[in-house]
Amino acid sequence: MQEPRYIVLIGPPASGKGTQAARVSEELGLPHVASGDLFRENLRLETDLGKTARQYMDRGELVPDDVTIAMVMARLSQPDCARGAVLDGFPRNIAQAEALDKALAAEGHRVAAVLYIKVPEEVLIERVSGRRICRNCGESYHVRFNPPVEPGVCDVCGGELYQRDDDKPATVRQRLRVYEEQTRPLVDFYRERDLLVGIDGAQPIDDVAVAILTALQT
Repeated sequence: MQEPRYIVLIGPPASGKGTQAARVSEELGLPHVASGDLFRENLRLETDLGKTARQYMDRGELVPDDVTIAMVMARLSQPDCARGAVLDGFPRNIAQAEALDKALAAEGHRVAAVLYIKVPEEVLIERVSGRRICRNCGESYHVRFNPPVEPGVCDVCGGELYQRDDDKPATVRQRLRVYEEQTRPLVDFYRERDLLVGIDGAQPIDDVAVAILTALQT
């Protein structure tokens, strides 16, 4: 039986990790395991891990790494992950990466490749700060890449479009600073293990997907 393939995608906010992880998942026939989805699912189902996470969230505290790791490993133990998985949003720091390595090694497995989607900061800020959301129906637009027919007005329902606080340039820069502090060190961690593959994420979405799949084939 072929060894399971565990593929990790890392990159800054708005680098397109989620989009590309979904494409890789479909192309390789492997589950797309996104940490954000796991949190929402555990909270919704009120699992033991979900209840533990909520205790920290209700206090305004970060959920400890061991809770996040437990959620991910529980997901990877499910039958549909027997051939591997595409990990999106995990690991976020060195401690999580080391824990993932240890957990996989206990099963005789390992991370196969780490795709690092690189995008210049000014491009990331433009991508995020250009988003506009309809107050009525939640439809999403972008002032440059996907503008509405009439500026400030939703094509679907005619509602007002607005910019979320999370999408304002100052907030985006803060998110990028947090990324640099917590997640960027993973680049060196995986490069030292000869697992890192750099991908130019400033290209069009389809070109990024082709680059990723080509890298995985080699």
